[in-house]
Amino acid sequence: MTDGMTDEEKRRDQLLAAPAATEEDAAPRIDVTDRGDGITRIDVRDDAVVRPGNPEEEPEEDES
Repeated sequence: MTDGMTDEEKRRDQLLAAPAATEEDAAPRIDVTDRGDGITRIDVRDDAVVRPGNPEEEPEEDES
């Protein structure tokens, strides 16, 4: 059985289901590129609000 939703629509629906969720919570955080020959590149987007790193350290200041 299919529900007619794309993977992106399912992701957005799930992220917005939490109480007090906003559209920003559902914003894309990564870009995935299939380079062929079994190589997949995953990059954290520059505009991602949530970024990987040590949560105990203060984030670096943005120089722009």
